[in-house]
Order: sequence, then structure tokens, then C-alpha cells
Amino acid sequence: MEFPVRPALARAVPTLPTGPGWWFECKVDGHRMVLRRTDDGVICYSRTGRTVTSHWMDLAVPAMQLPPGTVLDGEAVIWHDGRIDFGAAQARAASSLDRARALAARLPASYMAFDVLAHPDHGGDALAARPYTERRTVLVDVLAGIGPPLQPVPATADRDTALEWYETLQPQGVEGIVAKPSGSPYPFGSRTVWRKIRHADTTDANVVGSVGPRRRPRRLALLPAGEGRPRLSAPLDPVLAARLGALLDGAIETGEQRTETGETYTGLVTGLVVEVLAGTGRHGTLSVVRAR
Repeated sequence: MEFPVRPALARAVPTLPTGPGWWFECKVDGHRMVLRRTDDGVICYSRTGRTVTSHWMDLAVPAMQLPPGTVLDGEAVIWHDGRIDFGAAQARAASSLDRARALAARLPASYMAFDVLAHPDHGGDALAARPYTERRTVLVDVLAGIGPPLQPVPATADRDTALEWYETLQPQGVEGIVAKPSGSPYPFGSRTVWRKIRHADTTDANVVGSVGPRRRPRRLALLPAGEGRPRLSAPLDPVLAARLGALLDGAIETGEQRTETGETYTGLVTGLVVEVLAGTGRHGTLSVVRAR
């Protein structure tokens, strides 16, 4: 297995799939993280492959209890006032190292694991090619002996139970449900195998430029799915701007560009896709939620 891995993604659908052969997991809203136990320590990778261990030492330290060769996929989340606080997780991820340590002391993180990609007692790297149900059994067994802050996300093969979770757990910060085929291997880098339904429906938009400093853009030039001309987003939240700025670092500039309404922006060649709130598309301001 080569690192950083390309984590699997989920495709948004309007309803949960029906029929046999599906498992359903609570979708928690945090900071996507692949956690790797090596012979020497623990490495935490962000979804884009950056090493972020220093920002999440409150997870890396307990992960030392995992046997070397273990690789987990999941979300780093922060509980605050009885619910998962997405903003707190994003603030930690986008902060300086000193600030991250201060935030960790005040609001420690938890790791909600939803997959295990490798384990020395279960075939090593070959575990990722086994069916989801086998990997789920290994994941639960591996984390049973460790406990919080490392824990598996709730999962069920019963669709009615999953729908009950969807309808009742939103106040605790559960933003939706992810459906996974029970017999599928881990779909590295794919968005076609896993499905998700969310309370806050979003749509995708390609980033084609920015306004303001590259490291902290004030707005983004976006090309939403199904549209032919770029438009500017609403002003970005400072924490989100810092996060997006880091992802735009190194993008190739194509010079000053203009939207159809005459607004100017710096054109960029990027592979970055962001989520915008559904309903803020063709007939409204594009409100960016996060990077994909």
C-alpha cells in the first residue's frame, strides 16, 4: 500500500438504497483522516494527503495502542455541548500548531473510524480487498480493546434503523447516513460505490479562480455542476478561507478573468471541488460549505 492513500468518497443520493446487501453508517461531520500506525509511531493524513499528525496529537497518542501495520479511515470529530461541532474541527485543522495545541487542551478530539485498510493479524494490506462486512468485524474487534477516543461509527444492516438514526440524531451532529455494499472491497479514490444522504443538501462546484490573497481568499470563482460560466461565491468564513487557501497553494494562475456580470478574479488551474449549499446555485449566491 502506497501512502498517502486515496480515500474513498460517497456520492450524494436523495434516498437510501433498498434491497439486500447494504450496510448503513452514521455520517459524522468532522475532519477526514487516515490514521496509520507505523513501526515508529503514528501518522495522520488529511483527505488530500497532507500529514497533519501534529494538529491531532490527542488522537495520535492513543493510536499508539494499535499494532504496527494498522491503517484506519475515519473522521476526527470534536464534541462540544453534547453534539459534534464541525466548526471546532475545521478551526483545529486550519490553525497554527500552537493554536491547535491550545484548542486540543480545551476541546479534545475523538476519532470515529469507519474502515480498516490494513492490519498485521488480518492479512496486512490485503485486508482492504476483503468485503466490507469482514473489514467491519475487524474494525470493531480492533477498537474494542482500545476504547475512546478511538471508536467505530455506528453501523447497521437494517435500513429502518438507519432511517431512524437519520431522523433522530441530527441534534447530536449526525449529518446523514452513508450506505455501503456489504460485499465490496475498499474503493480507493472512488465516488461511485458508497452513497450518502444528508440533511443539508449540497452540490459540487469546480474552483476556477479566487479573489484576494491566494493563502486567504476572500471569495472563490466557481463553476457549479450544470453551469457554463463561472460565478463568484459569497464571502468566505476566515477559517474556511485559510483551509481553502492551503489547498490552492501551487495552483497555476491564468491571469485576470471576468464573470458574466463583470466581476474580476484571478483565474486558477486547480483540481479542487467544493460543496455549495443547494439552493444557492443558479438563482442565488454560491455559499461554500467545504472542500471536497
